Amino acid sequence: MNMNAWLSELKANKITKAMPVLSFPGSQIIKVGVDKLVQSGELQAQCMKAIADRYDTLAALSLMDLSVEAEAFGADILFSDDEVPTVVGKLLESEDDIKNLQVPKVGDKRTGEYVKTIEHAAKLITDRPILAGAIGPFSLSGRLLDMTEIMVMSITDPELVHQVLSKATEFIISYIGTIKAAGANGVVIAEPAAGLLSPDLNAEFSVPYVKQVVDALQDESFMVVYHNCGNTIPLINDILKIGAKVLHFGNAVDMTEMMPLIPDDIFASGNVDPSSKFRNGTRGEVIEATQKLLESCAKYPNFIPSSGCDIPPATPLENIDAFFEVIADFYK
Repeated sequence: MNMNAWLSELKANKITKAMPVLSFPGSQIIKVGVDKLVQSGELQAQCMKAIADRYDTLAALSLMDLSVEAEAFGADILFSDDEVPTVVGKLLESEDDIKNLQVPKVGDKRTGEYVKTIEHAAKLITDRPILAGAIGPFSLSGRLLDMTEIMVMSITDPELVHQVLSKATEFIISYIGTIKAAGANGVVIAEPAAGLLSPDLNAEFSVPYVKQVVDALQDESFMVVYHNCGNTIPLINDILKIGAKVLHFGNAVDMTEMMPLIPDDIFASGNVDPSSKFRNGTRGEVIEATQKLLESCAKYPNFIPSSGCDIPPATPLENIDAFFEVIADFYK
């Protein structure tokens, strides 16, 4: 699939579908616990297929599991039956730990299963693009160093942070490259930790490394979606330099403020709150939030309706149904 042509066609025909970060709730449909789901590429593909069968999305997204790459480096992971896996503790305690950190091979730990996810999904879902998920360099480095530690070290020991970032980026490029070869049409790179940085620190510690990933992998057949659910309005000028085809924003920003800042040739997507609306809100609250988002942003030909971040596994399906019903009714 030529993704440049696909995006151009979307704009020309006016976007009438949503692309929420929606995958984990499919575990309810196929009746598999999250802990089992994240261990099996075949189950993940079935989960993606179940979502694609139920919802008319623009693209099929794989799991946004931001523990996979850190686990491959050696981090400890906490698994749960109904929650997304999380990194516990920190892997890198000293300067020697950083210097001796080895870049893992694709296939280590669960990364091989996530490659299998795309291989299986590409056979099961043929009516829309398939987008894989991966973590961004700064967010991965923060999971290896500890987020508080990396924020301090960005000021006190920037060279050590750059060493970790270089190794993280090397692995991410290799990992996404393998996913691309497995049949993905694109990737959502989640860089939420960069939303905690000042504009200057974001420009130094996140943007250049994400750009390396984009430059290495994005082409006509493969697009990069950049996701950051932090306060990205102060960072947007540098984020645009990354070169991603689509920018995905969380509910920390008001999309009515963000959309005028986005060039016409870049797509922007967001941002119904996945926690307070999708997971913990009522059906009526989801309808109201979605309607408000569309009324304010659908006038932009490069706007794609979405959730603000990954929709949690235990989200009531009736709330997700409501989101898509509003989308369908609005564009009629």
